[in-house]
Amino acid sequence: MGKVLFVGGTGQISLCCVQAALAAGHAVSVYNRGQTAVALPGEVRVLPGNFEDDEAYAALGRREFDVVCQFIAYVPDQVRRDLRTFRGSTGQYIFISSASAYQKPVVHYRVTERVPLVNPFWEYSRRKIACEDLLRGQSDVPYTIVRPSHTVRTRLPAALSEGDQSAARMQSRLPVIVPGDGTNLWPLMRSEDFAPPFVRLFADKRALGEDFHITSDQAFTWDQIYRAIGRGVGAEADLVHVSTDTLVRYQPDWIGPLIGDKIYSMLFDNAKVKAIAGDFACEPDIDRVVAAPCAAYRQRAAAGPIARPLDALIDRIIAEQRALGAPKGA
Repeated sequence: MGKVLFVGGTGQISLCCVQAALAAGHAVSVYNRGQTAVALPGEVRVLPGNFEDDEAYAALGRREFDVVCQFIAYVPDQVRRDLRTFRGSTGQYIFISSASAYQKPVVHYRVTERVPLVNPFWEYSRRKIACEDLLRGQSDVPYTIVRPSHTVRTRLPAALSEGDQSAARMQSRLPVIVPGDGTNLWPLMRSEDFAPPFVRLFADKRALGEDFHITSDQAFTWDQIYRAIGRGVGAEADLVHVSTDTLVRYQPDWIGPLIGDKIYSMLFDNAKVKAIAGDFACEPDIDRVVAAPCAAYRQRAAAGPIARPLDALIDRIIAEQRALGAPKGA
């Protein structure tokens, strides 16, 4: 087993990966500001530091790590700094990219790693693509690229990036928006299911210079997801379907997460990662997939009112959608 550094380590995906790395026998260090309320396992060595502090960050390069897992880099300059920092001091640099980088609009429902990386609709995805291009264009640092899709631990899945607001509306007996007709398929995965195959890529020479997505083999409709959230927070989901073209006219900020990602039916072929990391199981029951996020939401709601800054916009869209085709004077 080896020495592993997590840059991040307490996030939606990375915390479960830290736990899985420890379970696999690795010596784990975590570099972050130490300001999160998340409790790391006692065996973890915490290296406190600000990701934006170049001097403190450079000190990591004077340590030796078999594997460095980069969970919080989003722009090429951050990856470029990593290449300077870890050149000669790690055997494997794992960059967490995003499955949203795959070609949009989708040209085939079954996604493999051979699909081009092209996303003209979402800057987040384009930045991840640029980071990947930077890694592939160098040979000084051995790398592996991993692309999660939608992975949950404490955050509720949401098509409009509305977070807790839909659950709070459900509990207030207010309707919520589902893009399209609610039947497109979306691969939702628990972080605890992502972590084991991810850790099995550590220090495997077959993974060097390669890219992998790690996702669930199955998918759920957005109607199923929102109804499961309703059950998980003890409310009934009143769903209002609105076309994506209409939604982005109301709110252009939704172009990225919708047209750049969530409006498509997506199924992923995980054969490439399974050839190295072995088979892995994902929770097939949607209620169990959202159970932990719903429990975390209930804790947040108990601590104080959930902010709902989108309420006025959502109410307007729903009212105008439901008025379509209604008899005059109704």
